[in-house]
Amino acid sequence: MTAQQATQASPREHEKQDTGIEPDPQSVRYKLFAIIAAAWALFQLALPSVLILDSIKSRAVHLAFAMLLVFISTPFTRITKGISAFLQPLNRLPVLHYLLSGIGCLAALYLMLDWEGIAMRSGSPNGRDIVVGLTVFVLLLEAARRVIGPALSIIALVFTAYAFLGPFMPPLLAFKGVSLTRFVTQISLSSEGIYGIPLGVSASIVYLFVLMGALLERAGAGRFFIDMALSVLGRFRGGPAKAAVVSSGLMGLVSGSSIANIVTTGTFTIPLMKKIGYPAKKAAATEVAASTDGQIMPPIMGAAAFIIAEYVNVAYIEVVKAAMIPAFVSYCALFYITHLEACKLGLTGLAKSEVPSFRKTLAGGFHYLIPIGMLLMELLVLRHSPELAAFRTMMTLFAVIVYQELRKSLGAKSGFAPAIRQSAVTIMQGCINGSRNMIPVALATAAAGIIVGIVNMGIGGMITQIVETLAMGNIFLLLLITAVASLVLGMGLPTTATYIVMASLTAPIIVQVGGVYGFVVPLIAAHLFCFYFGILADDTPPVGLASYAAAAIAGSRPIPTGIQGFLYDLRTAIIPFMFIFNTDLLLHEVDSVAYGLLVFVMAMAAAFAFTSAVQGWFFRSNRWYESIALLCATLLLFNPRILGHLLGRSLPTVTIGYVLGMGILIGVYLMQKAVPAQTDQPAPA
Repeated sequence: MTAQQATQASPREHEKQDTGIEPDPQSVRYKLFAIIAAAWALFQLALPSVLILDSIKSRAVHLAFAMLLVFISTPFTRITKGISAFLQPLNRLPVLHYLLSGIGCLAALYLMLDWEGIAMRSGSPNGRDIVVGLTVFVLLLEAARRVIGPALSIIALVFTAYAFLGPFMPPLLAFKGVSLTRFVTQISLSSEGIYGIPLGVSASIVYLFVLMGALLERAGAGRFFIDMALSVLGRFRGGPAKAAVVSSGLMGLVSGSSIANIVTTGTFTIPLMKKIGYPAKKAAATEVAASTDGQIMPPIMGAAAFIIAEYVNVAYIEVVKAAMIPAFVSYCALFYITHLEACKLGLTGLAKSEVPSFRKTLAGGFHYLIPIGMLLMELLVLRHSPELAAFRTMMTLFAVIVYQELRKSLGAKSGFAPAIRQSAVTIMQGCINGSRNMIPVALATAAAGIIVGIVNMGIGGMITQIVETLAMGNIFLLLLITAVASLVLGMGLPTTATYIVMASLTAPIIVQVGGVYGFVVPLIAAHLFCFYFGILADDTPPVGLASYAAAAIAGSRPIPTGIQGFLYDLRTAIIPFMFIFNTDLLLHEVDSVAYGLLVFVMAMAAAFAFTSAVQGWFFRSNRWYESIALLCATLLLFNPRILGHLLGRSLPTVTIGYVLGMGILIGVYLMQKAVPAQTDQPAPA
C-alpha cells in the first residue's frame, strides 16, 4: 500500500468510542445522544458570543450535559452476562439509565436553579441541599468510573474517608475531621469542590478547543497533515517515522489528546513505518512517543495547560511561552531518535512513487491552515483570551468547511444545495464527536475537584507534612517522589486529573523546599513538572493506554510497546528536572530574544547528547566512555550554572558551562569520526 493509498483509507473504525453507543444512526439511542451532544455544542458556542451566564451556572450546565450523555451512552460494565445484562442490555436503554441520566442532570443543575437560596444558607444547608449534594457526589463518581475507570473514583473516596476518619488516625496522619454539613457545602454546594476551577476551565475554554479539534479531524485535516509530512520527509532515511513525528506534532496543535492523535495519524504512519523495515514494536512506540507529546505542544497543550494558567494566575500566553522550548526540544529529540533508529536498522525512505506530491497536497488542503493561523494570531499576536481566540477560530473553521464542500460541489458540478447540506452534516457530526470527546474531560475535572475541595479543607497541610517528611527536606528526592507518584496515578487517571491531584499536593512543596536549598522555583515550573509526568503516564507500563492503542494498530504486544515508548520518552522525562534548576528553559524572566535562542539551541544540543547516550548511538555505536561523556555534556548544556558551585558564583558560569558542554559534544564526535567505518557494528533491531 502506497502512502497515498494509506492516507485515503478511513480511520472510521477507530472513531467508534468505547461508550456502548450503537453505530447505527437510525437507532433511537444514537439519535437521543446526537441531539443532546449537538445541544451541548450550541450551548458552549453561545457562551463566549451571545449568552451571558454566571460562571458557576455555566459550570453546572456543563456538568449536567456530561451527566446526561454518560448514563445514556456508557454501559454499567463491559461484562454482558448475569446482572450486567439486566443493568445495561445492548439492544435497548433500560428505564434505570433514563432515571440515572435525568437525576444526574437535575442534581448537577441544582446549584444553578437555587443558587440564591444556597448562597443565603451558606454554611447551614437544609435537608434538600444535603440530599442533592450527596446525590451529585455519588452519581459523579459513578459516571467517572464508567468513562475513566475506577481509579479516580477510588482516590476520591479514599480522600473522603480520610476527611471523616481523620480524628481516628495515628498521630502522624491525624486530622480534626469534617462534618457532613461542611463536607456537602464544600464539595457540592460551592465553587471550591466539584464546581471549582478545573470544571470552570473545562466549561469555558477546553470544550471549544476539543470541538475545534474534532471538526478539523472530521473535515480531513488529519489526513492533510500526514500527507504534508510524508511529501516533505517520506524519502529521507526512516522517512515515515519522521513524518509520524511531524504529523503528530501538527495534530497536537489542535487535538491535545494522545489517544485521539494515535488513532488519527497512527492509522496511516504505523503501517508505513513497518513497510520500510521498522519492527512493529518500534513503529508503534514511535507513534506513541510522538502522540503523547502532543499535549505539551503549544498553543493548545491539552486541558491541563488551561488549568495551569488559572492556578498560577497568569495569562495563558505565559504558559505557552514557558512550555515552548521544552516542547520543541522534545519533538526535535524524538525526530533525532527516528534517525538514529533508522541508522541502526539500516533503513531507507519511501520510493518517489509512494510519496504524495507536496504541491498537490498543499493546494488541496491549504484551507486547513487558515483556522490554525487564525488561532495563532489570536493567541500570540492579538493576545486575546483563549475562549475568544477559540470562538473566532471556530467561526473561521465553519467558513472553511463550507468553502471545502462548495469546492467539491463545483468540481462534481452537483450544485450549491448539496454542498450546503453536506457542510451542515460535517459540522453537526463534528459537534457530536466534540461532545463525545468532552465527556471524560468534564467528568475528570469535576471528580478531581472533589479531591481539591477536600485538600482545601485543611487536609492539604497534613499531606504536605507527610510528603515533606518522606522527602526528608531534599529537593531531589521530592522531585523523584512527585515524578513516580504522577506516573503511578497516571496509569489509572487521565492527564488532567493526574495533574490536578499532584499539583494540589506537591507543587507548593516543590517551591517551598526549593527555596530552602537556594533554588528559586517559580510556581509555574512546579506545575509544569507535575503536568509533564502526568502526560508521560500515558505510555508507562503496565497500563499506558496510548501504548495499547498503538499496539492494536501495529499488531505488537502492548507491554513491550509501552516499554519501548517509555525509553523514547526519557528524553522528555529529563526536561522537567532540568527546568526546575534552570528556569531559563521556561524563558522565566528572559526578555532577550538572542539569549532565548541561545538557550533553545543549547537545550537542543543537550537533548541530542542525552538521546545519543540512551540510544547507545551518536554517529556510530557508542563506546562506554563516550556515553558517559555525552551525559556530562547533557548536564552542562541543560544547566550550565551547575559549575557555579565549583567555580564560584562570580564567574560567568553560563558561558563556561555552554562552552565546556559543546566542547565535550564535539570531542565525542571527533572520536567517533576517527574510528574506521568497518569496525562499526549496527545495534540489533
